Amino acid sequence: MTALQSSTILVGRILLAAIFLLAGLNKIGSYEGTAAYMASQGVPALLLPAVIALEVGGALALVGGLYTRLSSLLLAGFCVLSAALFHANIGDQTQFALAFKNLAMAGGFLILAAHGPGRYSLDARRAQA
Repeated sequence: MTALQSSTILVGRILLAAIFLLAGLNKIGSYEGTAAYMASQGVPALLLPAVIALEVGGALALVGGLYTRLSSLLLAGFCVLSAALFHANIGDQTQFALAFKNLAMAGGFLILAAHGPGRYSLDARRAQA
């Protein structure tokens, strides 16, 4: 893998992680409101801590390139699931855009899972040790 490839994968990991880190931190800051919204959509609010852990933990793992393939697969599944649960009304233009944004991110995560984190990652360091 070239330095350019590893650099672009690093930037891609950071960009994919940013939305989840910010979303997870926002859920912490508006915990009650988020729990109520989840419940209104038929999703048990008791899952909120797991959602926050996945978003924040997965984002940090991606930035560092640690357990990248696993984190990518988990976040891809989360993207598909959240599109189905929260953005299923694709007759609504906003929900359509949000659903397909989630599906596009899932595609990026699947590519990352298939190709790995690149040389600029903790996973690469662990493989060398």
